[in-house]
Amino acid sequence: MQVTPHRNTSSIMKLVSVNVGIPRGVTLKNRTITTGIFKEPVEGRVMLRKLNLDGDKQADLSVHGGADKAVYAYPSEHYEYWRKKLPDMELPWGMFGENFTTMGLLEDAVRIGDRFRIGTSEVIVTQPRLPCYKLGIRFGRAKMVRSFLASGRTGFYLAVTQEGMVGAGDDIRLISQGENKSTVADVVRLYA
Repeated sequence: MQVTPHRNTSSIMKLVSVNVGIPRGVTLKNRTITTGIFKEPVEGRVMLRKLNLDGDKQADLSVHGGADKAVYAYPSEHYEYWRKKLPDMELPWGMFGENFTTMGLLEDAVRIGDRFRIGTSEVIVTQPRLPCYKLGIRFGRAKMVRSFLASGRTGFYLAVTQEGMVGAGDDIRLISQGENKSTVADVVRLYA
C-alpha cells in the first residue's frame, strides 16, 4: 500500500546516523550524576530491539527508555539552526542524545502514531522529547534546556513494533499515518 506523506514531510526520508552510548558519570555541583546522553555514531548495522539499540543504555529508566521511548529520533535539519546559535561548539551527530539522526522527518509533519519502516525494523512515533537538565550538562549550558524547548526543535520518541537491523543510509518509509491528527509540534506547543 502506498502512503502519501504528510504536509511538509520530505519525499526523501533517511536515517543519517545511528548513535549509541552507555551511561557515564559526570560531575555537577560537586556531585556525580550518571547520564546516558553522550551518544556517538556507529558504523555498520545495529540491531534495534524492543527497548533500545544494541550498545545503547539509559541511566535512569524511570524517565528515559522503556517500550514507549526505545529510540530517540532527532532531525539532522536542526543542526544548522544550533550551529548558528552555538557557533563555538562542535556538534557531531548524536550531540542531542539522539539514537537516530534523521532527514525528512520534522516535528510539524510527523504525527503521534505514525508508523515507519527503517531497515528491517518498524517503529511508531509515541511522543515528543521533553528535555531534562542532562541536556544542559551535555552542552555545558544550564539554559540549554529552556532554549531547546522554546525552539520547538525537540525530536521525538519511537516505540519498536518490529525488531530489526538498522544502519546509516537506510531509507525511512511511512507505513501508515497516525489516526491522531496531532503532530509532534502540536504536543510540544502545549509545554513551551
